[in-house]
Amino acid sequence: MTINRRTFLGTSIGVAASLSAPMVMGAGHGRPKVVVIGGGAGGATAARYIAKDSKGAIDVTLIEPTRTYYTCFFSNLYMGGFRELSSIGHTYGKLAADYGVNVVHDWAVGIDRDAKTVTLAGGGSLPYDRLILSPGIDFVDGAVPGWDVSAQNKMPHAYKAGSQSELLKAQIESMPQGGTFCMVAPPNPFRCPPGPYERVSMVAHVLKEKNPTAKIIIADPKAKFSKMALFQEGWGNHYDGMIDWIGADFGGDNVQVDPDAMTVTIDGEETKVDVCNVIPAMKAGRICEMAGITDGNWAPVSGHTMQSRIDENIHVLGDACAQGDMPKSGFSANSQAKVAAMAVRGALTGSKVFPAKFSNTCWSLIDTDDGVKVGATYEATDEKIAKVDGFISKTGENAELRQATYEESIGWYAGITSDMFG
Repeated sequence: MTINRRTFLGTSIGVAASLSAPMVMGAGHGRPKVVVIGGGAGGATAARYIAKDSKGAIDVTLIEPTRTYYTCFFSNLYMGGFRELSSIGHTYGKLAADYGVNVVHDWAVGIDRDAKTVTLAGGGSLPYDRLILSPGIDFVDGAVPGWDVSAQNKMPHAYKAGSQSELLKAQIESMPQGGTFCMVAPPNPFRCPPGPYERVSMVAHVLKEKNPTAKIIIADPKAKFSKMALFQEGWGNHYDGMIDWIGADFGGDNVQVDPDAMTVTIDGEETKVDVCNVIPAMKAGRICEMAGITDGNWAPVSGHTMQSRIDENIHVLGDACAQGDMPKSGFSANSQAKVAAMAVRGALTGSKVFPAKFSNTCWSLIDTDDGVKVGATYEATDEKIAKVDGFISKTGENAELRQATYEESIGWYAGITSDMFG
């Protein structure tokens, strides 16, 4: 289904655009055309900013298969009972009605880089002058022995929010008293580095209230993780004795699962579990592979413009790209989208392009009103997006500061989703 853009553009806007910058017309199809694949923090933001700031000079099409997009960020708070699922679901009506974006609810199934066209599952193709890919993540086949996506109903990943989040939440709440929850954590790099550990905190929050004798096991292929000291301090303060983290030094990198038997084997020791959240190794969304612009797992880009290092007519945002120092997060994708939008407008209309600057913050909730954060600012170099400076919450902070940090995250969520969807 396509939500068609408004056909009326004010004459004065059109004249102003033509006077302010030379328009680069798309070959044989009128106004320059930008196609954006993926309607999350990167893609929705890029589509909105290009449409808004070009004032009709660029035709923007957003391809996103889902009509309601559930943000992966804050989905852990839904699982912990701090938010309703509807509060993390967003639609695309404003992008179409207020900004004139063509919103196409379909799957992109092919990219012809020579012809500069995108093929849709529903039939037909869309031409582009510039293509923006922001498809998020897919999983590496065979990353966790015994698990593949066909097992996601028995052992959910819940790292793409929506129905998987609902399933995992229901499984947690249905655990038998004194049961065992196991998470198989992913190797670096992956979407939202603090995400698995915030999720463990939210699971523990639910179990402490409903199932206080339950146990949580984390099998982790890494020797350390984001905000490690903060999470471990919080687990000790709020969930003492409930959580057992098994890192790489203790066999957490030698794991296999059996979804039918509901067992997890860690370094040769088999454990029967009641719920198992398997978060496998990740790679760029499959459309990047189909376009032939990955290094095998991720899509390398220039930090100055977010352009693919393989095809200058393609920009890659967010989780899917290999760009340097920025973590894979919703905030990062939103920040990168604005840089890409400015670069695309400059290339297609001659508008001014300023040096790229980026920022990111990742908030995590450990328990009620116990919020922590980590963040940084970045700049583009010829080699990568490079970290300039950063900050992180400290252990031992008082309750008032932790509550203020959590409240700051609530305000950020409202702001970024408005920035994405209008």
